[in-house]
Order: sequence, then structure tokens, then C-alpha cells
Amino acid sequence: MRIISGTHRGRAFFPPKNLPVRPTTDFGKEALFNVLNNRIVFEMVKALDLFSGTGSISYELASRGCTDITAVDEDYHCCSFIKKTSEEFNFGGIHVIKNEVFRFLKNADKPFDLIFADPPYELKRTGELPEIIFAAGLLKENGLLVVEHPKELNFENTAHFLEQRNYSKVNFSLFINRHTL
Repeated sequence: MRIISGTHRGRAFFPPKNLPVRPTTDFGKEALFNVLNNRIVFEMVKALDLFSGTGSISYELASRGCTDITAVDEDYHCCSFIKKTSEEFNFGGIHVIKNEVFRFLKNADKPFDLIFADPPYELKRTGELPEIIFAAGLLKENGLLVVEHPKELNFENTAHFLEQRNYSKVNFSLFINRHTL
């Protein structure tokens, strides 16, 4: 695995094979960040990486200048790997929290500019994520939520839905927090 762009462009990292993850492919990650590049200024973003796994998205954000990233995963080994890799890459802005994501969301009390969620494809509650995040007020105005999901899941009729992007077997649905008068 590697970091696609930014200060650490091309830098490889090697997660242990025993981590319970399905990392976002480099192809999918590059395509997603091409979309995000046109929507956000990374240096000004407060980001939340849910189901962070290997930390790949957090590293990509940090490499592009994001200095306030919260990475949440319930697996001890994933959290340890993210902490270790963040230290190796000198990414001081990545804060790792070991917690079950839905429990974390229930107790979170500060909003973010960007939330990325990459739950296991077999997770039955993936469809609930946008509603939970918006109901809890976890996105700032004009903030973006990105959910990676299997192709069978369709969010088009979900509140705040912006668009869906498909890159081979990788599917991203984007949501935006727009306040209307």
C-alpha cells in the first residue's frame, strides 16, 4: 500500500497480514481524492476516519496537509498499527481512538468538516451511518460525508445525498451538510 499524493507521495506502508481489514484500493483512493481535491482545502479540514483499519485514508489526509484527523477503529491491532505508522511518518495530527464506531458516534460531541467511513462490506448497519451522523450534528455546514460501500447498497433516496461514484468494485456515496433557509 502507498500514499498517493502530498508530502509523503509514493511512501509505502506494510500492514500486517492478520489485520481484519479490506483496505480501499489505491485506484479507488486516488479517484476519491481527485474528487475531494475540488471540494475541500485539506489544510483547513478537521477529519474523521471511521473504520480506519490500516489508516490509509488518515495517512492520505495527513500527507495532503490535514493536521486534525481522528481515526476510529475497534480492533486493537489496527489502532496500534496506525499509531506506529503515524509516528514513523511524523504525522502528529492523527489521533487514534479504539472504539466501536457506532458507540463513538453516539458519544461524539464535536463536528467535522470531512467524515470518511469504510465499514466492512458485510456490516448490516452501514445504511444507518448517514442518518446517525446527520442526526448527531457531526458534520459542519458544507461538510462532506463519504461512505465506501458494496454496489448493492443505494443511498440515492437518503437525506443529504450528493452523488455516488463507482470505481470498478469500489463505490463511494457522498453526502453534504447544506443548511437551507
